Amino acid sequence: MQSVISLQHLSKTIGKSEILHDISLNLKSWEVFWFLGPNGAGKTTTMKAILGIIEPTSGSIEILGKSPRDTTVQVRIGFMPENTYLYKYLTGDEFLEFNGKFYALSKAKLEERKTWALEKVGLLEARSKRLNTYSKWMLQRIGLAQAILHDPDIIFLDEPMSGLDPIGRKMVKDLMLELKKSKKTIFFNTHILSDVETICDSFGIICEGRLVANMHIRDLDIPLEDFFMQRISENSTRNHLG
Repeated sequence: MQSVISLQHLSKTIGKSEILHDISLNLKSWEVFWFLGPNGAGKTTTMKAILGIIEPTSGSIEILGKSPRDTTVQVRIGFMPENTYLYKYLTGDEFLEFNGKFYALSKAKLEERKTWALEKVGLLEARSKRLNTYSKWMLQRIGLAQAILHDPDIIFLDEPMSGLDPIGRKMVKDLMLELKKSKKTIFFNTHILSDVETICDSFGIICEGRLVANMHIRDLDIPLEDFFMQRISENSTRNHLG
């Protein structure tokens, strides 16, 4: 399988602070990649750099062999930010309608995709309710719905499990498995180690802006939680001694 996301020696400095240091990653087609790290480790900054939302200080980024800012690439990407910014006077249906108009979907196709996305995230019956009446978990789900609305090839999810109860987390897991079977590539950030190990092909661990692990799940020979804590501890010790 070809590489669909490639990061080479990515670094980001803001003022005197180095937020990302020499990050290199290659993700293959139809892969579910799990980007792990403590809060503030650099997960969201990395994702925003990949998406072209922020400019890296150095290094290169390619999605499907092109710049992430190439419009032919952008229409093939879905993105759910950690904190979805919503027009809360719109209904769920209107919110998806608004987002869908950024893509070349016919009126009939957009209507079909809206219904499909709302059903997948369990909000079909709430489609006519205004977003300012949605609970936190409902807002999280509508954010996920807009990320998959236009049937993108690559889906970026920033903390998709945040604020969800066990039923909601199972819904997200099941949806990821379905998307994986549909030959989608998924890159998602999380600091939650439980629940999703079974759906990922590979993972990376970032700590203090440095990539401290990047491997396939199948190559783990100890529990992931133990491996995670081991790598975080090793990085902290190295930095302290340095």
